[in-house]
Amino acid sequence: MIDHAHDLESVRDATERLLLAVGKLDNASVTEPSRLPGWTRGHVLAHLARNADALVNVLAGRPMYVSAEARDSDIERDAPRPLDTQLTDLRESAARFQEIGAAPADWSRTVELRNGVTDSASRVPFRRWVEVELHHVDLGIGYELEDLPKDFTEREIGFLADRFAGHPDVPHTRVTDGTRAWSTGREAGDGTEVIVTGSPAELLGWLAGRRDGSALTVDGGPLPALPPL
Repeated sequence: MIDHAHDLESVRDATERLLLAVGKLDNASVTEPSRLPGWTRGHVLAHLARNADALVNVLAGRPMYVSAEARDSDIERDAPRPLDTQLTDLRESAARFQEIGAAPADWSRTVELRNGVTDSASRVPFRRWVEVELHHVDLGIGYELEDLPKDFTEREIGFLADRFAGHPDVPHTRVTDGTRAWSTGREAGDGTEVIVTGSPAELLGWLAGRRDGSALTVDGGPLPALPPL
């Protein structure tokens, strides 16, 4: 069962780690490239702030974004801001998310995200946790996949494995760290199975498109090519 209250606290903790780390940067560092193609660190920070507000919209029953174009233009608008403005926006948008998360609500209700995707309201705090943790890594400022909380890494591997489950372009695949295993891709109709083994951080990096999978061991075929998230 999803514990949204636990996840809200995890979001709070992850946000504090992010704010502490970003607070050690300077204005020049914010304009430097992040690990995401075409985005500076300022783009990543702007996206994180606007995503918090977008998830407030989701929990309030409003459209997540006015439009895809508005989402992109808001990030472009906010990316060049100086560090102190970025930090203030991150902190204040995070507080708005925590505020709506603390309000009495039916957490079993279904909410709508982008592109017609729906989910339980109770999973929205975990989705925000994912945004904060992975984009902290994307900043390229010393926080790596190996530094992520263990429970987060395990849950996100399972979440991404479920996301690719049944995808016609992904062969039936078992993902394992040697202790736990997750299935993804097509159903095993012909009995064939690709087995991908590696550390939790490497598995997450591959599934999340943050690493190329070269550190993984693959049996039963080549490493599956995953569709973009």
